[in-house]
Amino acid sequence: MLIGLPSAVRAQAGTAADSTRPAAKPADVASMDAILFALYDVISGPAGQRDWQRFRSLFAPGARLIPASPDSAGHPHFTAMSPDQFVEYADKVFLTRSFYERQIGKTVDTFGAVTQVFSAYASQNTPSEAPFSRGINSIQLYNDGTRWYVVTIYWNSERPDLKIPPRYITGK
Repeated sequence: MLIGLPSAVRAQAGTAADSTRPAAKPADVASMDAILFALYDVISGPAGQRDWQRFRSLFAPGARLIPASPDSAGHPHFTAMSPDQFVEYADKVFLTRSFYERQIGKTVDTFGAVTQVFSAYASQNTPSEAPFSRGINSIQLYNDGTRWYVVTIYWNSERPDLKIPPRYITGK
């Protein structure tokens, strides 16, 4: 990677602060655990509208959500979306479908302002039933010294030929 970016590139890239994003609730972005909780909390619930302004407030400008999955021939591929593109897709699904997702384990690595979280998850139709899906969210977070931001969520769902390694699940 580049040692340092020229000042013109840094100025063009900006900072994580962005006046077009809604302001985050301070409690949602005060710590790594708080932003992870907010991320899962905001997408979980009974069928109906989600608080998409809260969702958007968690992300840094330029953030991406990237599901990885096999195509019809079984070859891996991914699709990159902005938070707004994710909202456009997910809103249609969640309006008619209950969806609950919870973290079932995590590993964390931090270097300076950069944190990488492997967050194992379970997805459910109701909080009391067995998960219909599990997987790992690879979540990259940025801490600017005043708050936390989600930069990327890159995920892959578990399937018969791809099981979550036990080290990523709490208590395993």
